[in-house]
Amino acid sequence: MEDHLLNHGMFETLMDNLQEGVYFVDTERNIQYWNKGAEKITGYASGEVVGRCCASNILNHINQEGAHLCTGDCPLKLSILDGKSRRSEVYLRHKEGHRLPVVVWTSPIRNEEGRIVGALESFTDIAVNLAAFERIAELEAQALMCPLTLVANRRYADRFLEEKFSEWERYQRPFGVAFIDVDHFKSVNDRFGHPTGDVVLKMVAQTIKSALRSFDFVARWGGDEFLVVLPAQNCEELSKTANRLRILVLNTSRKISSDRIQVTVSIGAALVREEDSISTLVSRADNCMYHSKDAGRNLVTVDAFEDG
Repeated sequence: MEDHLLNHGMFETLMDNLQEGVYFVDTERNIQYWNKGAEKITGYASGEVVGRCCASNILNHINQEGAHLCTGDCPLKLSILDGKSRRSEVYLRHKEGHRLPVVVWTSPIRNEEGRIVGALESFTDIAVNLAAFERIAELEAQALMCPLTLVANRRYADRFLEEKFSEWERYQRPFGVAFIDVDHFKSVNDRFGHPTGDVVLKMVAQTIKSALRSFDFVARWGGDEFLVVLPAQNCEELSKTANRLRILVLNTSRKISSDRIQVTVSIGAALVREEDSISTLVSRADNCMYHSKDAGRNLVTVDAFEDG
């Protein structure tokens, strides 16, 4: 396969100048080529992955339901088997541990006789956009960013909630909050030390941030707690988003020395009510989070009340 695909320096130069991640596999799904775009998006250098089988869960692709695709319905494997191209929206695991949403295209590669000799996957990071970079610059300038996790801090969360309540009072635009707490975080610090605990907080924060839309909001509320604010019409919509965040964190991990660190989160969520203030809304979400803790952790509890 390599003789057919990689014998032209011009071709490699072209591939390496693409912003998209691109890699090729043979029919056994052994990686033959990994471009610079793939390095940039995933954090894995070419030398770390070429020659390895993608079925060994290098990127650990999962879908929104948390199903592991590398060992199941892998789009690359299916394209090799049936010769069809595919488009999928999945979450890969970055080298630093956090989850990243990507759009994936897979296509079979055929030789001169038309026989399938491998497959190509290209992928684009859909979390990266100009607005996100502008927001980071703004937060840094105003000291409104948590320097550890690179999401908004408590000060900015308070300001953002004030704006949402102002919109709620004037236009009745419904929204909800999700209060997220890392399970057994003290045990992580006690066992591995605070530097590892900081790595875990960054990993969880970036997973949450990458999974949200540009108009959603996430802040580090304090310690190992995060607050997400997002438009939501009803409890079902709020629960669906909260569960997606829970599943993504569950499927996030980071290898540190000889250990692979994996954590879960407990989430409580609540929709805004007519009589709410910032403190009562956050308090209801916080109480729901403790219900999730009491029920066994790694759960979502949504306040059952819906206005109107």
